[in-house]
Amino acid sequence: MAFEGPDGCGKSTQLRRFVESAKASLLTVCEVREPGGTPIGEEIRKVLLHTKEDMSLRCELLLYMASRNQLVEQRIKPALAAGQLVIADRFISSTYAYQGAAAGIPKAEIDAVAGVTLQGCQPDLVILFDVDTETALRRTRGIEKVGKKKVAPATVSLFDDRIEQRGNTFHSKVRDSYLDQAKSDPARHIVIDARKDPESVWNDFLTALTKRLA
Repeated sequence: MAFEGPDGCGKSTQLRRFVESAKASLLTVCEVREPGGTPIGEEIRKVLLHTKEDMSLRCELLLYMASRNQLVEQRIKPALAAGQLVIADRFISSTYAYQGAAAGIPKAEIDAVAGVTLQGCQPDLVILFDVDTETALRRTRGIEKVGKKKVAPATVSLFDDRIEQRGNTFHSKVRDSYLDQAKSDPARHIVIDARKDPESVWNDFLTALTKRLA
């Protein structure tokens, strides 16, 4: 299962809560994040998110895929073989949204690299936490207002330097790509309105998941 959505959607908060709930139900959970999740992947993550050097788009793509391949080989495949529930904070959907639709790398190129990277390993279910770009950027870049009260950002950006700082048009394309992916493969996606407060989003997520699994 992969938790996906634009930067600022709050998916990581919901993922942590779901992992805790699953473990409380005595399920064996393998929790992973992208980029990262392995020692090599974490080193790649540092380069991807914090380098000050000019990086080409295809170099960025290949680094994400390299981190993902290490994750598949070292953690995901062994966990699945052991009958564990694998829960990923981002997976291949993010590449199609960020490096593909928003940054401009053709889908065919991503497909070609993904075939080598994933070796047939795909999430059975993608939970898409959808949020409009204005709300998402307000959450990640400053103080969000709820009524007359100011509160801290609802989520911490996973793309806190290089990628999070790209413009509004970029992030709008990311959102559109996610929604297009969900529309093209509805059997494998659940779309949750993430503009609401975290508790409402959690309840909507549980309701949708229960309905899908019934």
